[in-house]
Amino acid sequence: MYRVMGKSPKNKNPMTDTKKNNADLTKKKGLAFPFSEQDWSNTPQAVKDFLLFLVKSNTELEKRIEALEKKLNKNSTNSSKPPSSDDPYTEKPKQNKKGKGKKKRRRKGYQQKMLEPTEVKNLTPGACICGNTQFNITSPYYTHQVIELPEIEMEVTHFVLHKGECPCCGKVNKAVLPKEHRTGFGPRVSGMIAQMAGNMGDSRTIIQDFCSSVLGFHISLGAIQKVIDRASEAIKPHYENIGKEARQASVNYIDETSHRKNGKLEWLWVMANTAVAFFMIHPKRSKKAFEALIKDWMGILVSDGYGVYRKWVGERQTCLAHLIRKATELSESKNPEIAKCGKWSKAELQRLCHMAHAPPTSGQWNAFYARLIRLISTYEDRKDDAGRFARRLLREIESLWTFLAEEGVAPTNNHAERMLRFAVLWRKRSYGTRSEKGDRWVERILSLRQTCRIRSKKTYPVLVDAMRAYFKEQTPDLAWISQT
Repeated sequence: MYRVMGKSPKNKNPMTDTKKNNADLTKKKGLAFPFSEQDWSNTPQAVKDFLLFLVKSNTELEKRIEALEKKLNKNSTNSSKPPSSDDPYTEKPKQNKKGKGKKKRRRKGYQQKMLEPTEVKNLTPGACICGNTQFNITSPYYTHQVIELPEIEMEVTHFVLHKGECPCCGKVNKAVLPKEHRTGFGPRVSGMIAQMAGNMGDSRTIIQDFCSSVLGFHISLGAIQKVIDRASEAIKPHYENIGKEARQASVNYIDETSHRKNGKLEWLWVMANTAVAFFMIHPKRSKKAFEALIKDWMGILVSDGYGVYRKWVGERQTCLAHLIRKATELSESKNPEIAKCGKWSKAELQRLCHMAHAPPTSGQWNAFYARLIRLISTYEDRKDDAGRFARRLLREIESLWTFLAEEGVAPTNNHAERMLRFAVLWRKRSYGTRSEKGDRWVERILSLRQTCRIRSKKTYPVLVDAMRAYFKEQTPDLAWISQT
């Protein structure tokens, strides 16, 4: 039997001390064997060994099942997975009703604005119910606005190049096309293609179909790619200036996400603040890549718990949202002690996070600090997930509340994650890039797009200005990047 199971007791008796082994099993598994110690001592040794083997195998299987269930139950609330990965058929947990009377934070609304009219039509009342059709007109009571596209007619210019023979020497001279018109596409069309490809993440075929069905002209996929390549070069000065501004900020939110180039794993890094967002694609997720991103920057870093960030020599704010999600995961554990640790940790971390909007009094802070220290001391010596989480809190304790001491620092790294959101969705649709040139386009257009969003600035006029300056070999308008 032992040979079949791959076990061999040899000369060692696993049940030499019946009381000790029985007590150990009971302590580890919470078992209460349905027989007395006398029955156990009268049991044949082969049966004892086999029973111990079954108990050990059952313990290992339960651990594997627990690990698989933990992996299966991961979602956006208890891990770093995005909300888009959540199962749509799984009911979301109901929110706490304690905040029922509180006002919900709503997104900023956008109302339709009255535009400058190209045509005004005055309407007067029709016939009254009494039959009268003559009215004393007073004043307008309402203006109804109708927006319509004009019939699109492209501006097409033909440059007819002539040649002529010199009457003095007989040499034939040919007219030369101006540099700004040699590409065949003007700055507005080029800016529109760059807008669709980068700011909206549309594919080349979608752009081609739009140009054909809406604008009424055909353009090849190769020509679209050449326009995008020129746009990438045109916004290079913007990208470099955005990088300079990011490295001069006092606070930066940094994060990274995976990126694919020809199927090979790379990493898209972002360094964002309240003024700009700077993106960089690097082959590695390492200290070297982090240093290439920040260069000589020395400010307050807001980040998650990645090891490279934890070794930051300056001030740092660790992302409380990541810790809260980890605590949520622990609170869902089947182990009651680990679940208790998770619920306790989650409550304290959420209380700390809320202090960003309601700064605590001295008494409130002392009470919170005392509870946090008691939490860490209660679980830090354990060898399970609760102990590991407590030791993580202890390691990062100095960076848990930097936001309370430094103005302009948030308790979470949500700003960087929001900046990456569009890039992640774009990557899922396009499956990454195919060349070094593609990487440069992605990091440049993302930096320009997200910086414009932060500044509430329209991207298309910036692209048109960049293309116009590129065609004329001039410097584009960069002053708005340094304005805060």
